[in-house]
Amino acid sequence: MSKLGFSKDASHERWLATTIEQVLEPSIEIVDAHHHLWHRPDGGSYLFPEFLADLNQGHRVISTVYAECHSMYRTEGEEQLKSVGESEFVAGVSAMSASGNYGETAVCQVMFAHTDMTLGNKVNYVLDAHDRASGGRLRGVRISCGWDKSPKIRNVVPGPGMLSDGRVLEASRILERRKLSLDVWLYHPQILELAGLAAACPELTIILNHVGSPILGGPYRNQSEQVMQEWSEAIKKLAQHENVFVKLGALPIRLNKTLKEGYNPEHAPGSAEVAATWRPWIEGCIDAFGPSRCMFESNFPVQKNWCSYLVVWNAYKRIAAEFSSDTKAKLFAETARRAYRM
Repeated sequence: MSKLGFSKDASHERWLATTIEQVLEPSIEIVDAHHHLWHRPDGGSYLFPEFLADLNQGHRVISTVYAECHSMYRTEGEEQLKSVGESEFVAGVSAMSASGNYGETAVCQVMFAHTDMTLGNKVNYVLDAHDRASGGRLRGVRISCGWDKSPKIRNVVPGPGMLSDGRVLEASRILERRKLSLDVWLYHPQILELAGLAAACPELTIILNHVGSPILGGPYRNQSEQVMQEWSEAIKKLAQHENVFVKLGALPIRLNKTLKEGYNPEHAPGSAEVAATWRPWIEGCIDAFGPSRCMFESNFPVQKNWCSYLVVWNAYKRIAAEFSSDTKAKLFAETARRAYRM
């Protein structure tokens, strides 16, 4: 898969610090349903100490779910087992966190790994290796299959149709039998393809990443209303499959029309701006899936390119401000616990 990065320097940290906010509703328990840790050869680094610094900004994050990101792969051995190095790495971080020496958050309490889903019915031995390496923390795998017909879009895979590939269906049925989940990262024109997989594997827990990643740039620029309509219709059809969950977050922060006045690019976005920009997409998911199948995510450190950890969780709290305490509990923690069997 493509390697996302975060290699900002101290000046970026100073830029993020230009927006200072108080933590909203600090007593709300949070399970961060999606974050990464990595060190890239190009100098980008976001490891346990950096994540702890963000966790210590004041929100009550009680546990986290590690999302595979091509981190710490083995350099030797069979190609299909190189990704097992990531599970070994995560197990070590989780064990450090469980010592109690680094705060109360259970960092990397569970994880989902990378496995080549085109292995079909041969995927079992790779899953076994991840399970052993993770020390029982493995909850599933992720397939990243974002593809669009426009050459202006960064495609993750070389062509369309991966979710309807017979080999992927075979591997998905093995996950289903093993009670493992399947995280899926795709672009919004592919959502209905995922609905087909959900129908074919009704007992498989499927977790759609990043509200289905609506494309708002490239050939879709200035077509936000059309994208919203197409995305909304697809999301509603996908939500008819009770085995599908959705993660809320990881959207672009566009300058909302209501916030143009007084906007200053010298300051990092605040939670009011993030909430106003993300609200239609997040509320659309909650309306379609219900809070018992929706969970908030930080997507750090990728999201850190645009706003701080404090700001992103404040934005979610603004969006959920009028919800009942029961609904908030589901969105911030309980749904993630159930989906990932925590």
